[in-house]
Formats: sequence, C-alpha cells, structure tokens
Amino acid sequence: TSSPVCVCVKMLSSCPKVGDPHPGQPYKGGNFCAFLPDNREGRKIATLLKRAFEHGLTFQIKSCNGEERVTWGLIPHKTSWDGGKARNGYPDAQYLREVCTVL
Repeated sequence: TSSPVCVCVKMLSSCPKVGDPHPGQPYKGGNFCAFLPDNREGRKIATLLKRAFEHGLTFQIKSCNGEERVTWGLIPHKTSWDGGKARNGYPDAQYLREVCTVL
C-alpha cells in the first residue's frame, strides 16, 4: 500500500457576494482535510481536484442548524486514511475510479 498524502484547506468565514447562494448572509468557514495515496493514480487525482478547487467546485455553502457554513461539495473526498468506505476512508478499491469519473 502507498503512504498517504494529506491535502488540507482552510476556508475562512466570510460574507457571500452577488451570485453566491445567499448574497450578503455571512457563513462560517472550516478546516478540511482529504487523503490520497502517494502513487501515480493519487497524484493524477490530486491534479484534477486542484483544478476543481480553482473552478469553485470543491465546496458549497449549506444551512446547518440555522447557520450557513462551508461544506464539502458533490466531489467525494476521503477524509480518513483508514476505516474503510463506511468511515469515509481507505481501503476502498473503487474510490479513485469513482472520483475520477466525477471529475
């Protein structure tokens, strides 16, 4: 098995602009980490995930308990290196293929 590569992003709290889901309504940011294997396929997915991030496709703003907050978007991310598919981690033999299809 490959060792993990951890990709971490800090999304700051802010106030959306015109064109965002709820213009003028503040939202809470957060820290987000995802894991990929350190191999050729993992690096390919990392490049595609970076491109998706640059195009604003990685995160979305959702209402949680009456508070607007940044959450993962529709692109699946592994948020744990272990625990299997049930715990959003590895091993998951289908993940790299599935995320590549989404991207």
